[in-house]
Amino acid sequence: MHRTAYTLLFLTAIFWGGNVVIGKLALGHVSPMVLNAARWSVALVILSATGWQRFARDWTLIRPRFLYLVLLGAIGFSGFNIAMYSALVYTSGINVSIEQAGVPLLILIANYVFFGQKAPLLQVTGFVVSCIGVVITASHGDIGRLLSLDLNMGDLMMLGGIAAYAAYAVGLRLKPNVHWQSLMIPLLAGATLISIPTLWFEAANGQMILPDSRGWAVILYAVIFPSILGQIFFVRSVELIGANRAGLFVNLVPVFGMLLSLLILREEFYLYHAVAAALVLGGIWIAETSALRANRS
Repeated sequence: MHRTAYTLLFLTAIFWGGNVVIGKLALGHVSPMVLNAARWSVALVILSATGWQRFARDWTLIRPRFLYLVLLGAIGFSGFNIAMYSALVYTSGINVSIEQAGVPLLILIANYVFFGQKAPLLQVTGFVVSCIGVVITASHGDIGRLLSLDLNMGDLMMLGGIAAYAAYAVGLRLKPNVHWQSLMIPLLAGATLISIPTLWFEAANGQMILPDSRGWAVILYAVIFPSILGQIFFVRSVELIGANRAGLFVNLVPVFGMLLSLLILREEFYLYHAVAAALVLGGIWIAETSALRANRS
């Protein structure tokens, strides 16, 4: 069970790390809100076509939670990616990647506040260590900037995005016990619906860019890997090992996002990036070691 979850989460982290890179590659070839709306609407069509019969069989279980699932999809799928694609206009792919490491700590806090779920002290320590890496990245290595609220607009947007995804991950614990195909349809419906007003806003402000050939390639990647496979793998992993531990592996996204940004985007790498990455990885190791010890005992 754990091997399966780890494999799925590892692949998810690669897909989502790549999502940061394509968000940067999309600049000038497809606008952020067009990219967001296209990826979710196309994914919805594909999943509805392949999973509608199963969804119909599971409808009696889904119906009481249908609007709740639509809201989850709007917040976690579309809300997060609206923030991320917009953030990439103002900040680097490396920054956006590392800042996603804040998701697990927010999941931990929300699970404790709303569900009374406690975590071992060592696991909390791991989360905090990773979060320090996020703070260093968001402040570009200058904590004084954070204290004076002198942050890049893109970094601020991304911090809002990670709050949205943490809310989604915690909310998954209240989902009905149905097949992943049945679950994905209302989630994708919510993501598609919320993307419509943002698309209109972008067009009204004269900022819409319709996709060219690179734009369509970016959309294709976004639909297949982070939108469909990544979300399915993450949902299944939450079922296997729980939201706290599955959420921790979101911290691998910064690692892959950072490496891909260096290799593909040729972005500059600074000392504070190295310190932040070390803290993120160290936090993962501390927290996961704690969780494994707790399970054995």
